Amino acid sequence: MQVLTFRGPGTELEIEERPIPKPGAGEVLLRVRACGICRTDLHILDGELTEPHLPLVLGHQIVGEVVEAGPDAEGLEPGRRVGVPWLATTCGACRACRSGRENLCPEARFTGYHRDGGLGEYCTAAASSCLPLPEGEPEEQIAPLLCAGLIGHRALRMAGDARRIGFYGFGAAAHILTQVAAFEGREIYAFTRAGDTESQGFARELGACWAGASEDAPPEELDAAILFAPVGGLVPLALRAVAPGGTVVCAGIHMSDIPSFPYSLLWGERTLCSVANLTHRDGEEFLALAPRVPVRTAVTRYALADAPRALEDLRHGRFQGAAVVVP
Repeated sequence: MQVLTFRGPGTELEIEERPIPKPGAGEVLLRVRACGICRTDLHILDGELTEPHLPLVLGHQIVGEVVEAGPDAEGLEPGRRVGVPWLATTCGACRACRSGRENLCPEARFTGYHRDGGLGEYCTAAASSCLPLPEGEPEEQIAPLLCAGLIGHRALRMAGDARRIGFYGFGAAAHILTQVAAFEGREIYAFTRAGDTESQGFARELGACWAGASEDAPPEELDAAILFAPVGGLVPLALRAVAPGGTVVCAGIHMSDIPSFPYSLLWGERTLCSVANLTHRDGEEFLALAPRVPVRTAVTRYALADAPRALEDLRHGRFQGAAVVVP
């Protein structure tokens, strides 16, 4: 099979030939049908996430077809289509796992980081991490739901019953969650880089009631804000935009340092919190909700050999919505 291999920060991604892997105990072998590109992949490439298993195959928004099930991988027969998200395995025994918060497991391992991901023609996955997928939807439409959608959904739920919500950064997650929020009767205020009129127009097309620059004050006080852009300097801006009692949710796995800010921005029972990974329940809930909305992802397709270009296009904001590699 062909895979795209990462050997460490500062190295070039390379297409290489490898033997098709055999699934181990509790694993399945998947033929990769599509794999979404995520900003977390850039954090790994740039060395901002410091513990990748090298050499590594990136990719953690995988739509795959089961080819073979290993020992103890029950209920996943060949031919079945499944999704594989960022969270790969957990210990199952710690306090977090026992309470349904396996996203906080200290022994958690992650797809496309601690184990090979989906930027290749085949991959293995823990059967316990595989999610059932809605029937009929094209693979490239589903792939972005498996991280941008799932973790975005968790962030939206952490905003509680907020009606007016600001999205800072309008990429894959925000363009999916704007559709969900509109379906739920919420108002979305989209914040982008100054001068990015294309993204602002895209946000309005998807249902945002207002779009402007991150430094702009929204026309109404917000009940909550979700930061999808990994920029710590946005935290004080978001706190300034939310009303007393409001919530600011940091949705990225990595963020640049948050600058100091006056206590007055947090005072008034404002809450600042983060989202860490996802749970299996998040996956089940969101993948059941998405067809009801229905969520329609804006996708730019790339061949496997063009995956390095997809990552650079993401870095420089050269497309709207999501990038998906289709081997």
